[in-house]
Amino acid sequence: GVKKPHRFRPGTVALREIRRYQKSTELLIRKLPFQRLVREIAQDFKTDLRFQSSAVMALQESAEAYLVSLFEDTNLAAIHAKRVTIQPKDLALARRLRGERS
Repeated sequence: GVKKPHRFRPGTVALREIRRYQKSTELLIRKLPFQRLVREIAQDFKTDLRFQSSAVMALQESAEAYLVSLFEDTNLAAIHAKRVTIQPKDLALARRLRGERS
């Protein structure tokens, strides 16, 4: 018979990617779009703010660490519901359990 190509179970690859990105230190969001977002948000608080490049980098490091961690919790919520697809309610549950209010 013809051998079928090996397939991982749903969700396995996603979990592997999460672990990979937790280990890695390189940034996942492009620097310039992130910088524009930071400036756009800062504009609402005070106009004509200037940023050291290291300050924007620090914000990006922290934002990415937060997002990877949040998506990990979101994925766990989906798995707990016997699903492999994350849904908005998983994100809401993860944030609620962390004590974050939106």
